[in-house]
Amino acid sequence: MKTTSKNPLENMESSQEFLETTTESLSEDGIENNSKKLLILAGTFLLLISAVAVTYFFYPYFEAIHLERMNNVWGSALRIGGIALLATHLGFLIYLLVLYFKYKVVDSVLDEQLPTLTIIVPAYNEGKLVWKTLISLAKSNYPQEKIQLISIDDGSKDDTWNWMKKAKEELGDRLAIYQQPENKGKRHALYRGFNLGTGDVFITVDSDSIVKEDTLRNMASPFVNNEDCGAVAGNVRVLNNKKALIPKMLNVSFAFSFEFVRSAQSALGSVLCTPGALAAYRKEAVFNCLEDWITQTFNGQPSDIGEDRAMTNMILKQGYKVLFQRNAYVYTNIPERYKNLYKMFIRWERSNVRENIAMSKFAFGNFRNGPKAGTRILLLNQWSKILLSYPMMLLMLFFIVSYPLLFITSALISILVFSSFQALFYAKKHTVLESFWAYPYSIFYTFTLFWITPYAIATASRRGWLTRELPKPEAIKA
Repeated sequence: MKTTSKNPLENMESSQEFLETTTESLSEDGIENNSKKLLILAGTFLLLISAVAVTYFFYPYFEAIHLERMNNVWGSALRIGGIALLATHLGFLIYLLVLYFKYKVVDSVLDEQLPTLTIIVPAYNEGKLVWKTLISLAKSNYPQEKIQLISIDDGSKDDTWNWMKKAKEELGDRLAIYQQPENKGKRHALYRGFNLGTGDVFITVDSDSIVKEDTLRNMASPFVNNEDCGAVAGNVRVLNNKKALIPKMLNVSFAFSFEFVRSAQSALGSVLCTPGALAAYRKEAVFNCLEDWITQTFNGQPSDIGEDRAMTNMILKQGYKVLFQRNAYVYTNIPERYKNLYKMFIRWERSNVRENIAMSKFAFGNFRNGPKAGTRILLLNQWSKILLSYPMMLLMLFFIVSYPLLFITSALISILVFSSFQALFYAKKHTVLESFWAYPYSIFYTFTLFWITPYAIATASRRGWLTRELPKPEAIKA
């Protein structure tokens, strides 16, 4: 005979235990063992050290190339441009470092001060992961009477809806589930959730993500302490970092991108993107721009990507500040295969191109009270990466053809130098051994993903999410 308790979660493990169990289950079928990981790291450092040794032994040859290039105008311009770019890059890094030390986490407020929340979880072809996401949210130490939890199936073709119904059976009235009649895209699923929401703060969570027990209250607290806060970005970490090599490498990159870069941006009140994995928005700010957001177009086509960056832009445009909460953790799955990874990066870069254009239309005007120079510097840095992508790619191809040895050694030494900043940051904040993965990731990106930004610029008008599709029958391994 089945018995039902008043609290459907009382016999389940805590949020932290649930997260650890999920992480362990993801790693059970992992392709890596310790010896393989150590072999990859050893090979990486052997390659980097070899680049330093080759540069030392071939220094006369490289110096001759340098002198030869300096004898013409093109070579002199290249040298001056390179020095200027290096100085600009280092200057911006120092600027971020200063802002980083100014950043402070907003402390959690008391239960009676916490605002009411509407948590929206859109799902498409997620299977069991959506159940894990919803259960982790239900385990939060946020006052349950102040939570409205909504999940929307965006016309999935797999068993996502069945897992949502299972979560509903376990959570009862604490969860409301809805099903779109057809797949219309994440933006439309969120739009439905916003219109159903009754909370003072909306929190969106991706359906392949697990939150910690105190994540919701840490996300909501800045809205109480700061009436100028219009949105908050969560701290995204990699959930499946023990399962495959690509997530293992990106784990360090994600930590640096969020805990360093977004901390610095938050000190200016100008986090440029509230991530889809975990973001919070003031209700009034959302409804001030909701119709513009859902009907947004680019080059005459409806926008079906970059909904997180677009919402962030529209909230910044209203004069609100967008902050980052380093203590609001969400663990999310990222692609484990190269093909899925580059598709995700293409989508992100296309969104960056579109939203940099949109942001440029207001960022250089009087869009908010108080200082605005820092926000503009952040935007100009974004533009520099985009505008220089083609010249840098052409320059790279020229050196590969003309001076392959010089290019390879220079690229590897640059990786050794600049990746050390990420590695040292991660080692200080987390673990030393994991920090070494910053180096193989930089090599991986430099030699296999360098084409992403130029391609995204050329195809910025294209639509499509690119990932989340089910594998074709012939692609499924027996």
